[in-house]
Amino acid sequence: MYCFTRTKKVTDPLGEKVKARIIGWDRVEPDYVSSGSEHSIQADDDVTELFFNFIDQSPEKNDSDCEPEPDSSPSISDSRFRNNDLIRPIVINDDPSDLFRKLLKDHVFKALQAFFSSKPDRQVVRRSVMAYLRNYGYNAAVCKTKWQSSCGVTAGSHEFVDVIAKDPAGTRYFVDLDFASEFEIARPTDSYESLRRLLPAIFVGKIEDLKRILKAVSDAARRSMRSGGLHLLPWRKYRFMEKKWLGPYRRTINILPASFCPVVSSYGDVECRAVGFDSGMNGCCLVLPMAARTR
Repeated sequence: MYCFTRTKKVTDPLGEKVKARIIGWDRVEPDYVSSGSEHSIQADDDVTELFFNFIDQSPEKNDSDCEPEPDSSPSISDSRFRNNDLIRPIVINDDPSDLFRKLLKDHVFKALQAFFSSKPDRQVVRRSVMAYLRNYGYNAAVCKTKWQSSCGVTAGSHEFVDVIAKDPAGTRYFVDLDFASEFEIARPTDSYESLRRLLPAIFVGKIEDLKRILKAVSDAARRSMRSGGLHLLPWRKYRFMEKKWLGPYRRTINILPASFCPVVSSYGDVECRAVGFDSGMNGCCLVLPMAARTR
């Protein structure tokens, strides 16, 4: 579920020129290269999917060669509040010096409000947010991770939005629109549930923050399941959660998901009916003339 909270209206302390500098509008970089890709921004717009070289090229490991799932360290297990203390600063005390993240987060919430629907299609909403951010000048894309079973990790896939900042380091920001629900477990302890309630419904942040959250929550989930006499499910282990956001991935800027099936109207046009666009498009449908299609 995509949740919104009403906030007090305050005067925007950032002028348009300042926002332009933060996002990168003021820098004309026709040959800007995204992190991990040899495609320029122009090339990004010309292709549907961009492949990134983050796949491990080392030989496949046998289960006997794999490292065991990291166990709870004594310093964390001894205190039920330790994991809460690790996450709370990330969620509540945003880094005031990271103006890019602050502005990106504001634009993400504006995009969700623009495309809000009572029955949202997650894929459509995700791609709508991506398109909205690109329209504001961000190097945004839908990021799809996919991995095979190995070392006791179950095969899986996950989708979210990522944004590459136009800074010298090409900092990568993760935007997950349904973040907190990814950490639900059966029969959680009060301690675990209090930790999960700290998690943002919508995550916008850097890899360092994401790693700290994954380690803290997976550790708490393990202890919660053990206390109830249950085994930790494979898709709640740390290595699996790590693969969801940090595994091999590809980026796409295609506004329509691959599973989208257009409806052909009686007039020979392709009528695109996408659940989730009702509010953003005022109930109208996107119509693509047959002549405009090349394949």
